[in-house]
Amino acid sequence: MNVIKGFALLAAAATLAGCVDNKTDKTVDRGFDSKHLSQLKAGIWIDPNGCDHWIIDDGIEGYLSQRLDKYGKPVCSGAAPPNTAIGPFKSGSGLGDPI
Repeated sequence: MNVIKGFALLAAAATLAGCVDNKTDKTVDRGFDSKHLSQLKAGIWIDPNGCDHWIIDDGIEGYLSQRLDKYGKPVCSGAAPPNTAIGPFKSGSGLGDPI
């Protein structure tokens, strides 16, 4: 019975956590060498379906966002084979990637 109460308490806490008003500026890197995200260099990762995603590797942190056209549809350019990353996506930081 205590396990069920624990799960119920955990579910309630998770639900309330979604109600927190988080006004953190998402355009700023908050890592060891923090800077505005516009200072980082992006590359493109091509997913298994052949569609593009912006990718940035900032040492310990990483960023990924689907590449969309002006109508909000995925861009599938064929710039490289599926499951390939191209561009200078690791050159935005002097901090090395530990893995």
